[in-house]
Amino acid sequence: MRRREFLHALAIGAGAGWITKFAQSGGGKRMADRSVVVDTSKSPHAKLRSIPISAVKLRDRFWQPRLIALQEVTIPTQYELMEQTGRIDNFRRVAGKVGGEFRGLYFNDSDVYKWLEAAAWSLAVQPNEKVADLMDKVIAEIEAAQDADGYLNTFFSLERKNQRWTNLRDMHELYCAGHLFQAAVAHHRVTGDDRLLKVATRFADHIAQVFGWGRKEQPDGHPEVEMALVELFRETGERRYLELAQFFIDVRGHKRIGGSPYHQDHKPFRELDEVTGHAVRALYLNAGAADLYAETGDETLMAALQRMWRNLTEKRMYVTGGCGARHEGEAFGRDYELPNERAYAETCAAIANILWQWRMFLITGEARFFDVLELALFNGSLSGIGLDGKSYFYVNPLADRGRHRRQPYFECACCPPNIARLLPMVPSFLYALGDDGVFVNLYAESEAELTINGVPVRLRQRTDYPWDGEVTLQIGLTQPATFAIHLRIPSWCERASVTVNGAEKREGIGGEFVTLKRQWRDGDTIKLSLPMSPEFVTCHPFVESNAGRVAIRCGPIVYCLEQVDNSDADVWFIAAKVESDLKPVPMQIGNLPVVAIQGEGVAVEPSAWDGKLYQPLRKLATKLVRFTAIPYFAWANRDAGPMTVWVAKG
Repeated sequence: MRRREFLHALAIGAGAGWITKFAQSGGGKRMADRSVVVDTSKSPHAKLRSIPISAVKLRDRFWQPRLIALQEVTIPTQYELMEQTGRIDNFRRVAGKVGGEFRGLYFNDSDVYKWLEAAAWSLAVQPNEKVADLMDKVIAEIEAAQDADGYLNTFFSLERKNQRWTNLRDMHELYCAGHLFQAAVAHHRVTGDDRLLKVATRFADHIAQVFGWGRKEQPDGHPEVEMALVELFRETGERRYLELAQFFIDVRGHKRIGGSPYHQDHKPFRELDEVTGHAVRALYLNAGAADLYAETGDETLMAALQRMWRNLTEKRMYVTGGCGARHEGEAFGRDYELPNERAYAETCAAIANILWQWRMFLITGEARFFDVLELALFNGSLSGIGLDGKSYFYVNPLADRGRHRRQPYFECACCPPNIARLLPMVPSFLYALGDDGVFVNLYAESEAELTINGVPVRLRQRTDYPWDGEVTLQIGLTQPATFAIHLRIPSWCERASVTVNGAEKREGIGGEFVTLKRQWRDGDTIKLSLPMSPEFVTCHPFVESNAGRVAIRCGPIVYCLEQVDNSDADVWFIAAKVESDLKPVPMQIGNLPVVAIQGEGVAVEPSAWDGKLYQPLRKLATKLVRFTAIPYFAWANRDAGPMTVWVAKG
């Protein structure tokens, strides 16, 4: 597709359905509704199909401002930082455009590719000529750096040209390739331009010549290429990419790269029964295996995935949906090892959790997987980016004394572009399509244009979710049509009520879907009521860090106490009175309106412990205090001070 045609598409379609309008204008048929992140439309073992990002236009006060900031702040500032740190110059050096040595870490190419994927998906949310220009510039540098045989890795091309593929355990060559493939698929689906896709397929073909049974029989120490190859297969139809993904899963776990759980090489995948080792690697591998199952139906893969899902959700996941207890090895700990102040809970791990849960949901259509996705989305991952759109957490502890602050970037900068590529995926999470109709998964003020069983359908959501559980869904049709609408009742909601046109009433149970199947007419209205009130939650008694403690949750949002809101006492000294009522109150943090939670507690003055490590309980005098809790994702955006998610019971 010519550049002029793509810019014409940007110009004509600022509203919903701009890609479809462009296709209808003759600018390129490949662009019509192609912005699907995980394309299960032809996957024989997936029950549901993703919708394009472009099909949904968010109009809410929660997600829409973030998506605007993504294009206006996050993507441009990350581009500037990639230039300043030499990440893009590394490609120019390989092409001979600039001099000097390789700069940065050996896997820095992956940061550029994740940024490209973020930029591409963002154009499906909203056209933006500046973002498109930046994306084109970076793609040109990548094209020029590719070797004649298809190989592409700036560290090895500049520093170790004769050592390609010699240290799969540590050097991330296939990991970087995987992120290139995902960026190329995103770019092609959104723009129809195949320049980056051609780079990706040349590299994938090179990898297929090097790896395989009877050739080089090793996996990469950092899983990622597996799910990328499956998506490349879905985009191109080249089955050798699917077979290569299967090879990389099957060859893993036979101790060919050392046998460490850190590298996910300790057991063959089908024998795994716990999430262990490096959290991001483990969850990326699970996402790739889920993709492979969707194409092959290999039940031994699904059995392992189900075992690990139970282990994660029942014993090794934070209340925020975060993953990874240990700084050492960025790893999962043992069962119930979930420290708070020492939590690692890397932003990338929460994102990897979301990517895996999304695939499991598409395969099964079961609400439990989306429940975990929602938890990690609103809490464990969203905490990774500041409200300014340009400051980040790598690590997301659940308690802090005021020392952990957001940073503009990191030497190992995997998390900033990762959260940038996740945010524009959010519109595609709202709905999924099944054989009998549409699944409504996530609630947000929005408008969607879908095709359900061959019928064009407009769906408009009116809601203030996640701050309020009242949702109105209005249906737009040109003619009556019969199909099912499946409404997810989140697991945090015990019982929900549903009415159609103010009359037909149904009830739903948390963790399930309510199914409404009927002949729908233009203007039909569904009202869903998800009773949402703040509550204390506790955890399994084996989680030693939280013995005698509670956390606060309201709807999908997990809360924390931050010192800036609590002048009466140090938040680490507050014990909540769990018999008292929790009160939601409106609040503003920066430019973001939120719902805060107020409650009652008791506190000991910190001075009571001056010079003492232990003292009799009878000597501790307490005072009544009122505390304010804010959404966990919003902490560390104001003055530094102590923070805690889990508080003692008073």
